[in-house]
Amino acid sequence: MRNDQGSDLLRVSDAEREPVIARVQDAYADGRLDHDEFELRMQLAMTGKTRADLLAVTHDLLPAPSGRAKDKKAKAPLGPVTGEDRMLASAAHLLGIVTLFVGPLVLMLTSGKRSEYVRRQAAEAVNFQLTLLVVTLVTFGVGGIVYAVAWIASAVAAIMALTGDDFRYPWIARPVK
Repeated sequence: MRNDQGSDLLRVSDAEREPVIARVQDAYADGRLDHDEFELRMQLAMTGKTRADLLAVTHDLLPAPSGRAKDKKAKAPLGPVTGEDRMLASAAHLLGIVTLFVGPLVLMLTSGKRSEYVRRQAAEAVNFQLTLLVVTLVTFGVGGIVYAVAWIASAVAAIMALTGDDFRYPWIARPVK
């Protein structure tokens, strides 16, 4: 990205080369670059003199997720979220109202295989419904009153999923990742 017209012509430091080298290494580890292209891009990254030189090395590579690819806490890249993905994610939250955790779990296990967005939203719905179920069981049914309020939270989550945003329920256990 350019902040001003000449910023791409500024000379770079080793510290500015490191993220570019890491991105090329991640792309090679993911199988998006063959060995020859990896070596060529590494050479270009290490010898590049300006920001434009470094930009040319990674212009067609997706940015690495926050942290390293091997970091277990890093989220998988979502890629493009389609309208179908948003509908399925929304359905996962709404199914929880009727089927408790079963509907979201089925969606997570089926549609979650092809869409990371659907999988994450369905897993969140499963965790929410499991938390509500445990609260109801532990309080000998008194926690069932919470289900009325939970419908509102599920509806909000469904609307957020329709817009393509991630939704996380507050104060729940998350045994399903």
